[in-house]
Amino acid sequence: MIAGLLALLTAALFTGAAVYINVAEQPARLTLEPRPLLREWKLSYARALPIQAGLVLISTALGLIAFWQSSDWRWLAGALIIFANWPYTLIAIRPCNNTLQAVDEEDASQATTTLIEWWGLLHSVRSLLGTAATLAYLWALS
Repeated sequence: MIAGLLALLTAALFTGAAVYINVAEQPARLTLEPRPLLREWKLSYARALPIQAGLVLISTALGLIAFWQSSDWRWLAGALIIFANWPYTLIAIRPCNNTLQAVDEEDASQATTTLIEWWGLLHSVRSLLGTAATLAYLWALS
């Protein structure tokens, strides 16, 4: 079941990256003053976006293939859970992302810091979704 193993691998990679952002990168960036904080957030966001979005899509596709091959609903569950990151991000996180992207670095303030703190809380849901999908895929493999 190569598709299932690869679905698990890509979900675990996504989860590792998402958790890293929440437990290491976000706390470290929050020690910065508003201007460098915003600059770091924008650079990090630009680099992480294609990686995390791509891992979600790849894991979803592989989970769906594993479901199609096995008819085991647990693969479908994992695929739907990992895919939930897309609508969640578009609905819940994107407005925050857009607001932060629109702030000029020279205009960064304590309000910007507060918004980046809020962004971190929103992002933690992505870590939870990744963890749940990884566990669903592990369950399907068992």
